[in-house]
Amino acid sequence: MLDTVENDYQTISVKRFAPNLGAEISGVDLSKDITDAQFLEILTAFHDHQVLFFKDQKEISPEMQVIFGQRFGELHAHPAAPTMAGHPEVFEIHATKDSKIANGEFWHSDVSCDETPPLGTMLQIHILPPCGGDTMFSNMYSAFDSLSEPIKNLLLGMTATHESEHIYKGRYSDRGKNDADIDCPRAIHPVVRTHPETGKKALFVNRTFTTKINEVSAHESESILEMLFQHAEHIDHQIRFRWSLNDMAFWDNRCCMHRAIWDYWPEERKGRRVTILGDKPR
Repeated sequence: MLDTVENDYQTISVKRFAPNLGAEISGVDLSKDITDAQFLEILTAFHDHQVLFFKDQKEISPEMQVIFGQRFGELHAHPAAPTMAGHPEVFEIHATKDSKIANGEFWHSDVSCDETPPLGTMLQIHILPPCGGDTMFSNMYSAFDSLSEPIKNLLLGMTATHESEHIYKGRYSDRGKNDADIDCPRAIHPVVRTHPETGKKALFVNRTFTTKINEVSAHESESILEMLFQHAEHIDHQIRFRWSLNDMAFWDNRCCMHRAIWDYWPEERKGRRVTILGDKPR
């Protein structure tokens, strides 16, 4: 039987969230500085589980969230989204009854259209609807591993174009960001990337940003991408996380996708997000 609690940690508690993905972390207060020992154990759990859910937290100040994010690397600046006043590293997630969109409604890996997409994203939720507003995550290691060998071999030599203009144009106009003020990056990445820390291979295409496979015809690209999107979004690779107030999730954009469910209109949901810069996918 699978043991849900991992016992080799000395400074934090780690409880497996589901057999295929995720872990709940307790025994650490992210509103304060963490020790080097706690950081190293959080990093180990992050590589092992791909998405961490920090439970029983206080509200983390923007300053402390930035400091925590910087432990993992240089912070990533979103090319289009408005940032928090006085805190350019912080992206406020906010949906109300008047919102045109809610961030992350479709499966994606954050800003995969950048030349150097984010390593990871950490989001704390401070306002929750009475119900709903869950976030889904999907394991891209298992998505690749479960493909047949002929398809794996086909994909290993391919690259895909990731674009953002169709997503970002006009998206934040109701929050004071006009099209003239934003960037719409475009990048080419391998269809299958190798995680720089774990060495594992992960499928690296998503329905939001990936627009074509470059080595085949348009018709072939459309067919292959739709097959990969459906495969990556299959329930076998998924978990669904129900937030409690002040939970913080920290996910690895290099090996998992996520999707925020906007099923709570006209209720409100709000949080703060800090994103860590990654490396060029290989």
